[in-house]
Amino acid sequence: MRIATGVNVPKIYTTWPHKVFLGKNCILEHNINFKYDGIWSKEPSIIIENDVFLGFGCEFNISSKIEIKQFAMIASGCKFIDHDHGIALDSVMNGQSPIEKPIVIEEYVWLGCNVIVLKGVNIGKGAVVAAGAVVTKSIPSNEIWAGVPAKKIGKRK
Repeated sequence: MRIATGVNVPKIYTTWPHKVFLGKNCILEHNINFKYDGIWSKEPSIIIENDVFLGFGCEFNISSKIEIKQFAMIASGCKFIDHDHGIALDSVMNGQSPIEKPIVIEEYVWLGCNVIVLKGVNIGKGAVVAAGAVVTKSIPSNEIWAGVPAKKIGKRK
């Protein structure tokens, strides 16, 4: 695991430490799960930039890649899942190839408690996502989203 200066690492869980990068001055609460479930490669696939806050019990279930840019605030219990199973009728679902698309969380984003972010989502700079939302599509910068599935409810001013 690559850990920059100013990071205190509490009790966390990880399957492949070399797939995780933590930037400078990140704040991590305990019981964060960094699960990389993809094909082995040398470079990190879970990239947390400088000055990011990760709350208690966050889960990263990553097969492709996730990037969380600087100054993002990720509240307790958030989950990031960059893949899912195929659902074609002609074969068993658990035997189908997964569909993988990276996740990007831009600078200054705030995710409330228990937000779920799914594959292929890009959350724009300064966006806010309300607690309990399930984000299935990308969110433009400075918008406020909530609900299941998440929808725009406002704009930061």
